Amino acid sequence: MVVSVRDVAAAASVSVGTVSNVLNRPEKVSPATVERVTQAIEELGFVRNDAARQLRAGRSRSIALIVLDAGNPFFAEVARGAEDRAAEAGMSVLLGNSDERSDREDAYVELFREQRVNGVLVTPVDGDLGRLERLRTGGVPVVLVDHEDSARAFGSVSVDDVEGGYLAVSHLLSTGRRRVAFIGGPGSIRQVADRLEGARRAIAEVPGATLEVIEMSALSVLQGREAGELLRARTAADRPDAVFAANDLLAVGALQAFTLMSDLKVPRDIALIGYDDIDFASATVVPLSSIRQPAHLIGYTAVDLLLKDIEAPGGEHERTVRFQPELVVRESTAG
Repeated sequence: MVVSVRDVAAAASVSVGTVSNVLNRPEKVSPATVERVTQAIEELGFVRNDAARQLRAGRSRSIALIVLDAGNPFFAEVARGAEDRAAEAGMSVLLGNSDERSDREDAYVELFREQRVNGVLVTPVDGDLGRLERLRTGGVPVVLVDHEDSARAFGSVSVDDVEGGYLAVSHLLSTGRRRVAFIGGPGSIRQVADRLEGARRAIAEVPGATLEVIEMSALSVLQGREAGELLRARTAADRPDAVFAANDLLAVGALQAFTLMSDLKVPRDIALIGYDDIDFASATVVPLSSIRQPAHLIGYTAVDLLLKDIEAPGGEHERTVRFQPELVVRESTAG
């Protein structure tokens, strides 16, 4: 049998309104009455109907987070940071995985709007922020995660990916490499485009250095392995002597192709660097050099900005945070 508020009120010998106050505004009720109602709730096994409460309040106690790939350890750590900050505020995080598809992103935006979330954190699939603008004009605060809005219309927490790409390729060039390949995902993804821009800046500073761009359909281990197989099939004269992968998953896949499926040696024959510095990067068969992003701090800070927007819409507070990336050198480039 489902226990109702009326059942609790009868058991505690109080009105339904008093039970409601105990659940939502306990400071308005005497401590003795709160204790009596709480005891009745525990004895009857009452569970509050949060969906009904949301309808009355017009908002839930949840915020939404939409990421490009929930299977990527980088986004898993971003989500953990978001959950930690949300928990401090007594809120929960609902996770959506766009899978790098704009139609799925649209579907999640609509779903979370219908669920009356307090706000939305999102890593956009592309530069079209129109769907997010509709959320904001509808009264739902939005903060971009790992993505910066050049128009400054949205709050954002990001990393300087142009600088990250520059650091990665400058490091490869400093080890004497001159034929660099960039393995990336779809160019429509802002992070990929920015990391490539940084790579090109580094190449332009070194006479004789070249950059080959290999665009894959996704930022995954399988796509990285496919790109690696294409490179290892070439002759030594046609093969690059260094690879910069747009994320660590691509780098891990390429490393598998180089070391497990051929006699190529990393970094002797080909140096390799990734991006994100996920936990697994240091545990690969050849520990992977990478560009580190503060994933947990990105998620934590994004929720912090969102909470400020929720509490003071249009208020005077910091709306844009950009972290600097860090070069982490391991055996895949150091030898």
